[in-house]
Amino acid sequence: MHGEGGSLFLFMIIKSIEPHLLSCPLPEPATFPFNGGRRTIFKRDAMVLRVVTNDNLVGYAPGSASEKVVEMINDKISPLILGQDLFDPENFVEEMIDIHGDDVWSAAGAVEIALYDLWGKVNRCSVTEFFGGRKQESIACIGSAGMYLSAEDHAAEASAVCELGFEAYKFKTALGPADDLKTVELIKQAVGPNVGLCLDAHAWFRMGDKSYSAAIVEFLAEAIAIHGITWLEQPLPTEDREAYSRLKSMHYVDIAAGANEENFLGFRTLLGRDCVDIVQADISHHGGFSGLSKIIDFCERRFSTFAFHNSGTALETIVDALIGSCFPRKTARWLEYPQYAHRDKRVMYPFPMADELVPDAPVPEKGEFPLPDGYGLGIEVNEEVFTKYPYQKGPWSKFEN
Repeated sequence: MHGEGGSLFLFMIIKSIEPHLLSCPLPEPATFPFNGGRRTIFKRDAMVLRVVTNDNLVGYAPGSASEKVVEMINDKISPLILGQDLFDPENFVEEMIDIHGDDVWSAAGAVEIALYDLWGKVNRCSVTEFFGGRKQESIACIGSAGMYLSAEDHAAEASAVCELGFEAYKFKTALGPADDLKTVELIKQAVGPNVGLCLDAHAWFRMGDKSYSAAIVEFLAEAIAIHGITWLEQPLPTEDREAYSRLKSMHYVDIAAGANEENFLGFRTLLGRDCVDIVQADISHHGGFSGLSKIIDFCERRFSTFAFHNSGTALETIVDALIGSCFPRKTARWLEYPQYAHRDKRVMYPFPMADELVPDAPVPEKGEFPLPDGYGLGIEVNEEVFTKYPYQKGPWSKFEN
């Protein structure tokens, strides 16, 4: 676990590992009706990890905003590395999985990112140097925003989001098959022929008695195909690999999934059983830098496309972009960039903590997300958010059928 630290880091000791759960409550709960039910958003949660050395050098990382993940960090990971010399984290996640099993994948990934931030700072280089260096200097963005709006409201929101130059707009619709198709048609009219559409359909199988059958999903995939669909995301239950493989084989639109996978075997299954055209993962849930690197490398070897699933803070967006830059654009193709109402009142609910966490975070320029150039992650974290946004227990959203 120590790697080859060398004398330079002999007295740089890991002094503390501090996971901070945070909550950013909405001014008022936001309710979004869908076919047969509604979803209510109460708050947005985040987790930020600090790893501090004895000379007060700090490494930061985003993590899954989960009490279980915090417990794993505190009870299973911290006791193994507190008081140790700072070490090269190249094999850290795999070692933690060997000790604790796959359940620790997300927690170990968060600690790994913070260790890489420290390792980059002491080596005076970007974390990208540890993963073969940058193949891209910016990452193409997909602009994403609201959910379950009326067809007309979704079209208006799409126009607002795409003013930033994104090459595609991601949205959630679950209003019933006819209204979903109408939504796609009106959005396409609003954004024009040069902007693609990414339809996030994860609610299609969460409607209780009104959940879409595989046959309805296949019908909708065929019906929307003429409207410049970049991908259809999670239209079927995660575990139904056979239905995914059948839908992909029809070649109506590209199928995307992966955000709900819980280990690397899940991603191997997605591609091995020919379930998807586009693999999705994110830095906070899928094993940190090494986990994402392994997933994207697997996509590259299978001649598949990768897209970052991202609906979190600026810190998550930056860390996603850094590891994505280490792969060619042909493989690491898109970074989801969520747009919030605190930036533009024409789009979905506000999430000001997302930006306050990293005040000087890069922002997209003509649809491209530029990379920070500093050591480690190359950013400064605003620790005032730790007291401004104390954690509030309870779910961040609720589905009701």
